[in-house]
Amino acid sequence: MCPMLKAPTPGTVPGRNAPARKPSPGSDTAKTPRPKKGRVVGAAKIVERDLPAFSRQLAAMLAAGMPIVTCLETLEEQAGTGSFAGLIADVREGIEGGLSLSESMGKYPSIFDSLYINMLRGGEASGTLSETIARLATLIEESAKLKRKVKSAMTYPVIVLSIALLITGGLITFIVPIFANMFKDFGATLPGPTQFLLNVSNAFRRAAPIAIPAVLIAGFLFNKWKKTPAGSLAVDHFILKMPVFGPLALKVSVARLARILSQLVKSGVPIMDALSIVAGATGNLVIEKAVLKGRDYVERGEPLSAGLTLAPQIPKMLVRMLAAGEKTGKVDEMMDSIADFYEDEVQTMIAGLTAMIEPFLMVFLGTMVGGIMVCMFLPIFRMSEAVKM
Repeated sequence: MCPMLKAPTPGTVPGRNAPARKPSPGSDTAKTPRPKKGRVVGAAKIVERDLPAFSRQLAAMLAAGMPIVTCLETLEEQAGTGSFAGLIADVREGIEGGLSLSESMGKYPSIFDSLYINMLRGGEASGTLSETIARLATLIEESAKLKRKVKSAMTYPVIVLSIALLITGGLITFIVPIFANMFKDFGATLPGPTQFLLNVSNAFRRAAPIAIPAVLIAGFLFNKWKKTPAGSLAVDHFILKMPVFGPLALKVSVARLARILSQLVKSGVPIMDALSIVAGATGNLVIEKAVLKGRDYVERGEPLSAGLTLAPQIPKMLVRMLAAGEKTGKVDEMMDSIADFYEDEVQTMIAGLTAMIEPFLMVFLGTMVGGIMVCMFLPIFRMSEAVKM
């Protein structure tokens, strides 16, 4: 069975009772803007760019034996005068006021999410705060790296496809009518492909004033529906069913599930809390529902693997490795192995997908644009016949 971890108990946190330090009126700290009511300007950029380095440096300084307030003072000065510096200053002042690190950071959920805070609490309770923060830094870095790889793989085909559609739309809307007027002056019968292209151009120009607003409205309504629970579940289910992209999305979600569960177990987070956090961090509602059902099994005293076996979306390899970890008490090691395996699978799939998409897009772009140009210039080859007539 998945090991039940002890709930965090109140304990002494380094720096909790440190003497308060008031910034001097002329210091940079006094001028640093402070976030209001937990809101932080540029939160997404801070999480992606600053939080991994901040966590890594904080872990290193704590491991070296520096008091936590001193660590935060150093990181605050290093951050400059931006919103993140103000946040660090506020966290430091919270600790000086008697809060624990997790309590003080918990005021900023847009920066320090439930995963971050719960792992901190586990580290504070077990006395392994520096090791826990180092694990957090690694987790954030690996997650960001995986996200960048998937995003970069999807960016290229989207850009090329968008350019192809824009070029095609521009040719049909603006260029083809010019050639149509020129051909009309000669009074010759147009070749079939050219006549078809002209018909498409005329239909597109007539329908555009209605079709474009309709598409925009449909996109807006779809986006609103996608944000509803039923819509999000339907979209995530459809994504998993897609050819090529479905398996890729599944592997990304499973890798995140395994990696985060491993780190939470290592950090001493109670298993019920850990599963709730993992469910919300998978990035797919179908996988989230499967994990929550598994959590219900654990709550009844049964192994987590028994609950996940019933979910067809969860790979059998993960279930078997988890079952072995539950029997041996090494769930964290097994989940790390699963995460490594699926992250490698994701990288392999991305490389193969990119290699497959590039030639397909080039052929598509060449066919669309080249086909239009051939249709427009085909009558020119017969222009001499039209002039003689």
